[in-house]
Amino acid sequence: MLEISNAKIAQVVLMVREGRRAAPELRGLFERMTEEEVLSLVVVMWIGRGSFQTDEIPEAVEEALGRDAPLIDYLMGTPHLSDHLENGADALGVRLTEDEDDLIRGG
Repeated sequence: MLEISNAKIAQVVLMVREGRRAAPELRGLFERMTEEEVLSLVVVMWIGRGSFQTDEIPEAVEEALGRDAPLIDYLMGTPHLSDHLENGADALGVRLTEDEDDLIRGG
């Protein structure tokens, strides 16, 4: 149901950890993503912060689709985004460690 690769989630996590210096690149990455990928990131983040459970993905998607603010701006302004994404991925049974290691090594 979620339309984003583990590698893209890992890439976002790493860029968020870079902080302000990576903000323009992070926004650029979000802007190159499909609408479905950005939506999926929001859902993973909400699961990670406990706003929704893994069995509530359809409800989370519906909520995200109904937001007035642009989802990219919402993600850019979310405190602890990398932690929430990692927690959400874990809750969904996705381990990002290998993808993060590949990105760090340039693979």
